[in-house]
Amino acid sequence: MKVLGIDIGGSGIKGTSVETKTGTLLEERYRLPTPQPSTPPAVAEVVAVVARHFQWQGPIGCGFPAVVQHGVTMTAANVDKAWIGADAARLFADATGCEVVVVNDADAAGIAEMKFGAGKGRKGLVLIVTIGTGLGTALFIDGRLVPNMELGHIELHGEDAEVWASDAARQRKDLSWEAWAPYFNEYLTTLERLIWPDLIIIGGGASKKFALFAPALTVKAEVVPARLRNEAGIVGAALAFRKLYGK
Repeated sequence: MKVLGIDIGGSGIKGTSVETKTGTLLEERYRLPTPQPSTPPAVAEVVAVVARHFQWQGPIGCGFPAVVQHGVTMTAANVDKAWIGADAARLFADATGCEVVVVNDADAAGIAEMKFGAGKGRKGLVLIVTIGTGLGTALFIDGRLVPNMELGHIELHGEDAEVWASDAARQRKDLSWEAWAPYFNEYLTTLERLIWPDLIIIGGGASKKFALFAPALTVKAEVVPARLRNEAGIVGAALAFRKLYGK
């Protein structure tokens, strides 16, 4: 089954067609900046542009940086607050003329990593942490997703953890990956005290820099980089459509 996977982030929106049986990207990714302000109509138009770029007329899966319940976005940490309570699935379907499923972006990345990547075949408690504009998290118990675990918003030093330890925070503080590592390590150790995962998979764009900050990580859990790297969100969004519709 071929699905157009689209990964919507705070800074960029990217997508391509995916063969869901293998997780293979069928064409080169197409990326556009996330509009500012990132209002629902503005983001929906970019999603439509991505679909038109591929002349797409089939199913679409979208990963979105928010708690998503039945296609409705319930939060808006790194996008315009107008998304709170918006029917994202309906909005994107109207914009593209296609059938659309919307899921939390970190959940999408986690689905891909558990199916085709570093979490394949792993039992126990697996935590995926995506590092980008924010900190996304996905949690799996014996391969089953616990949806919408927005653990990037736990409190750390009196503020959201992603304000302290995301890649955006690193860039804002003008830190090297090595200098940023202790901030992220504190975040991971705090998570470990809360949920005690067996495996932590580091995803998002920062996964390419894993070797630079991994030596500073002191958690007891095994920590590995995502195998699908920054493609996981696209692949997982496509897989989410197949899973939800049983196709």
